[in-house]
Amino acid sequence: MASDVGAILKKMEETLHREKPPRLTALRGLQMEEHGDPFKILVGTILSARSRDENTTKVVNRLFAVYNTPEALAKADIREIKKIIHSIGFYNVKAARIKQVAREIVDKFAGKVPSDIDKLLELPGVGRKTANCVLVYAFDKPAIPVDVHVHRISNRLGLVSTKTPEQTEQELLKIVDRKLWTKVNDTFVMYGQNICLPVRPNCRACDLKRTCRYYATSSSS
Repeated sequence: MASDVGAILKKMEETLHREKPPRLTALRGLQMEEHGDPFKILVGTILSARSRDENTTKVVNRLFAVYNTPEALAKADIREIKKIIHSIGFYNVKAARIKQVAREIVDKFAGKVPSDIDKLLELPGVGRKTANCVLVYAFDKPAIPVDVHVHRISNRLGLVSTKTPEQTEQELLKIVDRKLWTKVNDTFVMYGQNICLPVRPNCRACDLKRTCRYYATSSSS
């Protein structure tokens, strides 16, 4: 099965470049632009939840132009944070969350984002997906962040049969070769945004449809 996932990733990449050369995901773009700065990856991941990548990128750039360290964000007026990020979904909650996280990083971790998942999970509102994104995009540590795209596609392909992203992560950790873990999120997210869409997936373009459980079910109904 591990080798199958390697083949799946390769076919996804080939399909993406053939059909529609994809733009970078918000987190991959942030990783490159900010040279993998762990604090900015962490804040960017929190802001990206339930938000379109294009909007996340704009908001993150505006925020870091004013507050680009944990110390600066921890001291920021919450009203100013809200004003900067107001175009993003759930901005009231996210403004409070990123300020809390910045304060915790300053107070508990001397201004340095921890690179250990257990310590990351101690931060307010940081769940496994966010923590794993920080491990992958900031520290290049093997982990599989599971968002809605990874969860949906893994189930559609029949790699897993799970109800929650947390369950999907645990199953993928068992079947994906460790050396591929850091590739899964970025590749699956790009595929989910461009080919394997939530509604009306572009199965015509997909090179995986012959072995896809979703396609077999939908094409026979």
